[in-house]
Amino acid sequence: MSKRIAVVILVWNNRKYLEEFLPSVIEYSSGLADIVIADNASTDDSVFYLEANFPSIRIIRNKTNEGFTGGYNTALRQVDNEYFVLLNSDVKVTENWLHPLIELMDKQTDAGACQPKILSYHKPEYFEYAGAAGGFIDKYGYPFCRGRIFNSLEKDLHQYDDTRKIFWASGACMMIRATVYKELNGLDDNFFAHMEEIDLCWRIQLAGKHVYFCPDSSVYHVGGGSLHKSNPQKTYLNFRNNLLLIYKNAAPGKVKSILRIRFFLDALASLLFLFSGSFSDFKAVWKARRDYRRLKSSYKPITTRDNPNFVSVDLMLYPKSILWDYYVCVRKIFSSLSWN
Repeated sequence: MSKRIAVVILVWNNRKYLEEFLPSVIEYSSGLADIVIADNASTDDSVFYLEANFPSIRIIRNKTNEGFTGGYNTALRQVDNEYFVLLNSDVKVTENWLHPLIELMDKQTDAGACQPKILSYHKPEYFEYAGAAGGFIDKYGYPFCRGRIFNSLEKDLHQYDDTRKIFWASGACMMIRATVYKELNGLDDNFFAHMEEIDLCWRIQLAGKHVYFCPDSSVYHVGGGSLHKSNPQKTYLNFRNNLLLIYKNAAPGKVKSILRIRFFLDALASLLFLFSGSFSDFKAVWKARRDYRRLKSSYKPITTRDNPNFVSVDLMLYPKSILWDYYVCVRKIFSSLSWN
């Protein structure tokens, strides 16, 4: 009989992380959760290793590498638990990591998804880049976190130990109601990877649910396992997908003005890449903008009449420019931001 939770780990040539982190996931999760490995057509011996060492674990074999989005969507169509936990293969979980998450979801009936505190595996006293203590975006679509603004990471001094609504939960470790995931058709396959969880969390809120941060659960994330931050493909995906999530989800009356400003900000970013000697990143920005224009036609335009939740979701956006606050006003920690 299935347990209420399915912890689903998407892997692609990740044997080293499976060896290091899977045993603790099994030890600290198996009482509450089914453990599922979704293999994204690995070409190393990841599946052989799993079959030889963990024969009781369910393995879903995707026929091709469909990226983070397609890989999870294909796998989760075959999973029937009440809650899904999307967990990166490079995450070390802790002994009591699942109990607080499911308790929060059971208590907060308006919760569509939540995330634990995500700390750095290599520097455990610091928050980790991908999620920290919960994600937000500013009025121009730039993401940041409590505990991490751009590349400035805060120490965890328990300054964010409050259960609260956030704008987005990290795909490194996210619990989501299976009904919500399926009603929203899961992650957007067009994204492939990067910012897909922000898009999903935005849609969760437009559907009338909320996203929460759970401080009583902690995990440790290595990060950068799929694409290093210096890889121009990461630049491409981040810029393209960021534009897509604005086009798809921002209030219709604001989309055009946001995207006009983003054109100039993206142009500035491309020039900074060029002047710093990174011609490949310069090209990646403009390739991203080209492919965004191609992909946006695949989305049906939506109106405020279609979805009255635009206004309530806007209240969760940071009402200023995080770029201006960070680089001009030198506000590099979350608590220094002014939401008024």
